[in-house]
Amino acid sequence: MSKARLLVVEDDPNLGDILQEYLTMKGYDTTLCRDGEEGWSQFKKDKFDLCILDIMMPKKDGFTLGKDIKKIQEDISIIYLTAKNMKDDVIEGLKIGADDYITKPFSMEELLLRIGAILRRTQKGNEAPASLKNYNLGDLVLHYDEQLLESPQGKHKLTSKENELLRLLASELNKPVNRSYALKQIWGDDSYFNARSMDVYLSKIRKLLKADPKVQIITIHGEGFKMVVKEE
Repeated sequence: MSKARLLVVEDDPNLGDILQEYLTMKGYDTTLCRDGEEGWSQFKKDKFDLCILDIMMPKKDGFTLGKDIKKIQEDISIIYLTAKNMKDDVIEGLKIGADDYITKPFSMEELLLRIGAILRRTQKGNEAPASLKNYNLGDLVLHYDEQLLESPQGKHKLTSKENELLRLLASELNKPVNRSYALKQIWGDDSYFNARSMDVYLSKIRKLLKADPKVQIITIHGEGFKMVVKEE
């Protein structure tokens, strides 16, 4: 298996060098950039599996860089690595589609574990199951193996998490899905950060499902949610 490629964008020269050396030593193909514009230029040149972005950087901040990156590759995994720990910053990162958010100071072991968990999840998400790759949902069709949601208006490319979450709901159609179970299946654990991330993705999926008003995700307070297809 080829090495996973990481893009690290960190303007602190000491921390940047330590991160590159440590992650390279742990078997990752690691590219280090010193500011947001350099990171943006590098991302457009090469293909990466995961990006680790500082937020407070010169020339282009991490949130702006993350948004630009997502425009090119929507399903790319992003970890924000920053001294900022305000709730609004966490929410902003989630809206962009970040996979994780680690505040400084942190342990290299913790960062390594989180990188590994994200890469295992995304690699697993890219492997289509041997059976039932398509799910019919009213006038919509989830093409799981292609990460596409088809509607009468056309096809929408899904991110890996949207695809996995939709598949989970579709496979349990009209049945309650426990919130903690969904988090552990798709995010690996049911931490606060992952729970907020799932809420953001559920909101995005609900917007996509508006293409067929018969298909809805209903919240079951105290338990989770379920997808239903209402009869006309």
